[in-house]
Amino acid sequence: MSLSDQLRSVHENLRRTAPAELLEIMDRSGRALAASGLAQRALGVGAQAPRFVLPSATGRQVALDELLAEGPVVLTFYRGAWCPYCNLALRALQEQHDAITAHGARLVAVSPQIPDESLSLAEKERLAFDVLSDLGAEVAARFGIAFDLSDELGALYDQWGFDLQRVNAGHARTLPLPATFVIDRTGVIRWTFVQADYTLRAEPADILAALGALD
Repeated sequence: MSLSDQLRSVHENLRRTAPAELLEIMDRSGRALAASGLAQRALGVGAQAPRFVLPSATGRQVALDELLAEGPVVLTFYRGAWCPYCNLALRALQEQHDAITAHGARLVAVSPQIPDESLSLAEKERLAFDVLSDLGAEVAARFGIAFDLSDELGALYDQWGFDLQRVNAGHARTLPLPATFVIDRTGVIRWTFVQADYTLRAEPADILAALGALD
């Protein structure tokens, strides 16, 4: 089953089980985010990737320049361990980790979570790649994909117990769009997937095809 099929199954189950008033809040916020045009304004193919240094789940500082010195980088942004769509996507990337590294590339995932939350996720999913913490979504903003949740959607997430105030170190409302960037070793973005729709993620097969084009 493709990642898209898995994501669709999770979403269809949510639509069947969630109360109508909650679905309306999510749909209204989704429409507003799509209408904002943020996804279309994100950094695209041909742009230089903003350089960054971020802490890994174990506290090690990871610099994009150091990763690029070894080869291409697959940089994927996700909302957090509380998001089932994100967890599915990271699991699918883990399944293709060997295929990604076979292209000489490094896979790195970034979220606005504190390192302790990233470590819990990495251990639970047995991730072999770095999971970095972008507190306040500052790096996501430089890629053009950071946004603030609406008050009503943020309140809904609080109601569901996601505790974003804690896991995002006081930046409870700021998240990244689902996005993946394939960056060549010179730092140029060669392929992107950016979506306002949180239920969609880059297919690993498409990422591998983008890496193949760099070989």
